[in-house]
Amino acid sequence: MGKDVEAAAEVVEFTAKDYTDPPPAPLIDAEELGKWSLYRAVIAEFIATLLFLYITVATVIGYKHQSDPNVGGTDAACSGVGILGIAWAFGGMIFILVYCTAGISGGHINPAVTFGLLLARKVSLIRALLYMIAQCLGAICGVGLVKSFQKAYYNRYGGGANELSSGYSKGTGLAAEIIGTFVLVYTVFSATDPKRNARDSHVPVLAPLPIGFAVFMVHLATIPITGTGINPARSFGAAVIYNEDKAWDDQWIFWVGPFIGAAIAAAYHQYVLRASAGKPLGSYRSG
Repeated sequence: MGKDVEAAAEVVEFTAKDYTDPPPAPLIDAEELGKWSLYRAVIAEFIATLLFLYITVATVIGYKHQSDPNVGGTDAACSGVGILGIAWAFGGMIFILVYCTAGISGGHINPAVTFGLLLARKVSLIRALLYMIAQCLGAICGVGLVKSFQKAYYNRYGGGANELSSGYSKGTGLAAEIIGTFVLVYTVFSATDPKRNARDSHVPVLAPLPIGFAVFMVHLATIPITGTGINPARSFGAAVIYNEDKAWDDQWIFWVGPFIGAAIAAAYHQYVLRASAGKPLGSYRSG
């Protein structure tokens, strides 16, 4: 006697991981200074920022040379990668470098990101300061390499330095930097939130990808206004090597704006989205 075979629909249930909110990082952690892991992370931040500035500033200089009507002729406007290509260079390099360094240093590559994570107690003050120093030094070295390899083009086309574009007020430039950095740091917090990783553990989320896309999208919006800073190390490194008055006159915009934007993003994520002020630390299991 044959048996009737009934096809049953396969039901796949996803169970969330147990989640415990990690304790805040100590503000001062002197023991860190004796650990090799800290210095390895600082070196990773230095090298990553160096590579970031080398590739991106070289892209900017190359585009300006290729689109120079005095060099490229009548079709100069269609030459080079364009603003879209520059935005891809910045976003793509952040994706690559965050992917490579996330497991070592967290892949900050930006003093504003480090500042936001410091405010959220994700890193100690000592680590944050060393990261920022390494990022600024890496940026100077990265832009220095661009100048050493193509000095004539570098000086002719502005050195990739961030400056407020003509026709825009300083207030507009500051607002662009605040909002742009908010988008970036907000994305960093969201993409790396351990609670979200526990809740959505069945979804393979690659954190560097949305972070890179955030950088790409912000560049599309703000390149015409400020050249897009949203990274004080990027603006500082280019200003140091280019060393012209205009770059230094506008430099404060590229520090104050990103730090304000990072602070707002940290507060928004921690106290609104995560409601950290109203929830005790403890175990969390997603329904």
